[in-house]
Amino acid sequence: MENRQSITGDTLIEMGFKSGKWFKEALEHINENRLEGDALQEYLEQFKSPDPIRLHKSNIPFSINIKAENELEVTNVNSVVETMEVLMKTPTLVDGAIMPDACPTGSIGTIPVGGVAVAKNAIHPGMHSADICCSVMLTDFGTADPKDVLDAAQSITHFGPGGRDRNTQFRFPMDLLVEIEANYFLNDQKCISAARSHLGTQGDGNHFLFVGTSKKTGNTMLVTHHGSRGFGANLYAKGMKVAERFRKELSPETLKQNAWIPFETEEGAQYWEALQIVRRWTKKNHEVLHDAILEMLGIENENRFWNEHNFVFRDGDLFYHAKGATPLDKKFMPDITGPRLIPLNMSEPVLIVKGETTNSNLGFAPHGAGRNVSRTEHRKRKTGTFQEIFKEETEGLDVRFFSNEIDITELPSAYKNAETVRNQMKDFGLGEVIDEVLPYGCIMAGDWKKNAPWKKRRRDR
Repeated sequence: MENRQSITGDTLIEMGFKSGKWFKEALEHINENRLEGDALQEYLEQFKSPDPIRLHKSNIPFSINIKAENELEVTNVNSVVETMEVLMKTPTLVDGAIMPDACPTGSIGTIPVGGVAVAKNAIHPGMHSADICCSVMLTDFGTADPKDVLDAAQSITHFGPGGRDRNTQFRFPMDLLVEIEANYFLNDQKCISAARSHLGTQGDGNHFLFVGTSKKTGNTMLVTHHGSRGFGANLYAKGMKVAERFRKELSPETLKQNAWIPFETEEGAQYWEALQIVRRWTKKNHEVLHDAILEMLGIENENRFWNEHNFVFRDGDLFYHAKGATPLDKKFMPDITGPRLIPLNMSEPVLIVKGETTNSNLGFAPHGAGRNVSRTEHRKRKTGTFQEIFKEETEGLDVRFFSNEIDITELPSAYKNAETVRNQMKDFGLGEVIDEVLPYGCIMAGDWKKNAPWKKRRRDR
């Protein structure tokens, strides 16, 4: 009887297979059953790597709901369109749009702020970014004095890095904790610790607590703006790692920032559910602040609604990645209770809008005013002391910084012209303004880095 030479790992590699954990079990099966010829090929068929998924040869068309109205905006719009053209070559994408507040962020091919990218059966963590579910909530405080509301809010809210100490933490909802512990992406000590300590915190940057009055009713309104804090950032980091594993296997040509998790996998289902849990946490994060302020003032909530503008929304097998875009279509929001909110800057009204889905807006509106230049560039362009700039731009407003340090990159001049954004909303059919929250004042983080603990230690040395 002819001796048959054993098949080895080297044999499989010579046949074009990549070394993997499956080698050991497969080799045992092949050699025990003395597979060769067609029988060997048929058995190995299950281990063949799929052909790589190629980029679209040309970008998928997308709607441009923005126009440049001065020389500075020409550069911004061109940059946004250029990055979208690269982005829309990603294999999973089938549609896209950019809003009037669009501005580039990151390397070319990265979804811009004010961008919407629609993927089929795929979730792209890089297209919702680390600030998952950045959102706004409004509560109607009736006839309360705006100053009283702002004073109470200042004593309750929390800006800056990190979370609350144990003595000032809000009670954590046990039903939410159960959901977190049941999810593969969220059930670790780092995530759970952030979820607990960051509840009732607002972060930094453009996040704010805004008090104003309804143009229609005169009632005092409280609006908060923030995302999922460290809890969501942890999910994003894990999601990017899983997406990168799939990218290497499925589509190495795809840019790393545009890697995706196939929805029809166990990881995809778990990640989608994790996003919903983070969404519920973020809504609760707004609610605990609003409710605590109501309680301090002894006021009953007259109305409340909210919307995210940095999330992934699902419609069947399509996943709408909105990076700084407000959902108009109620199909995107399972808990819809009212119109949508679009803040512009601290000296302008928060817009209360409603709108219909069109082929060009894909069911979305802008999320704010956006920027034409970076924070660094804005600082370079300003002259005068921070105090002088602050006084000029906030005249008549009660503007406070939680860190007691002025951040001029959050003053009105740092943003696009609010009237331009409103005009383009009307021109492109991006929502109808049905009321406005006229500004009284706001609280923001401010330049918390100026007196950060590590800088104080450095100065002391």
